[in-house]
Amino acid sequence: MDCILAAKVSNLATMGRRKTGPRWQMFAVAALFPIIGVVTVAAPAASQEAQTVATVDGQAISAQELSNSDTAQMLPLRSQEYQVQTRALEKLIRQKLLESAAKKKGESTDAFLAEEVDRTLAQPTDAEVLAYYLAQPERNRQPFPQMKDQLRETLHKAQIQYAHDAYLDRLRSQAEVVILLDPHREKVTYDAARLKGNPNASVVIVEFADFQCPFCRREEGVLKNVLAEYGTQVALAYRDFPVSQLHPLAEQAAEASRCAAEQGNYWQMYELLMAGQLDTPSLKQYAHELKLDEKQFDSCLAGGKYKASIERDRQDAERLGITATPTFFINGIAIVGAEPQESLSRVIEQELARQAATPSLQ
Repeated sequence: MDCILAAKVSNLATMGRRKTGPRWQMFAVAALFPIIGVVTVAAPAASQEAQTVATVDGQAISAQELSNSDTAQMLPLRSQEYQVQTRALEKLIRQKLLESAAKKKGESTDAFLAEEVDRTLAQPTDAEVLAYYLAQPERNRQPFPQMKDQLRETLHKAQIQYAHDAYLDRLRSQAEVVILLDPHREKVTYDAARLKGNPNASVVIVEFADFQCPFCRREEGVLKNVLAEYGTQVALAYRDFPVSQLHPLAEQAAEASRCAAEQGNYWQMYELLMAGQLDTPSLKQYAHELKLDEKQFDSCLAGGKYKASIERDRQDAERLGITATPTFFINGIAIVGAEPQESLSRVIEQELARQAATPSLQ
């Protein structure tokens, strides 16, 4: 989900979330053996932004001009296109790994899965079928005894599908896969003074957010986990995009963060702002807690010293076509809306693998 500026922007980056389910789905796939494969995916053709898409009385209109003409619509569409391409590519990768594994045993893919996965799964017990029945009363309009056999079959099919997915995930994790599909990248700048982590990190996440946005606040845990997981490989840069129409306290909170930065406490103030109240007394209390020079902080906040700087962030966001917070750019790749950790990690992993495969990009 996200906080909106003018209209609701759909969350377009929900590709490939990890499947979860009740305990009956967590049957171990026994007899799995490691199969290592190598998959290399070719990159698409180079950008054709200079291409002429129309002429008016002899004057050319380029693809770049067309792209820039309505950035607010193009950003989510480009993000959506990349997610669709990535989902399709992941499906193809898993299919090729499965075909390779089956070929080694001289079997069809169906026969291979039946031997390696299906035979390890027992039929659901009566207790599991009953639990499944009771978990969805709105769909079960007949007494349990009349539906038991049908539900057992449905449940077993779901178990098989889940086990197939788990097996393909394992093949995927053991394979050497290099994805060279290069999505559209936006040219996004950031302020080095508001960068957390290694300034020479291979991957930089630039977040446009709003301190009062509930979805931005909720995403904080995800970002902390990502930074902890990748260490010096990933850095986070924050840029202000206060949605004043929805969040009247957000802009002053952004000013407070800049005033704290004057005294070397930007990220300490940032954490307090993302977690606490944003009224003026609270902002001054945070300055006290951080042992800032309170007179300097109060003067900075009251004088609107950083309004113009925050406005520049806002203008950059609008130029990029951002209409929702949070919006992330991972090495320029847009992700719109609050996302689970695996969605951000997937793009990060692809970026790290792409750079490792093509060292000149680093």
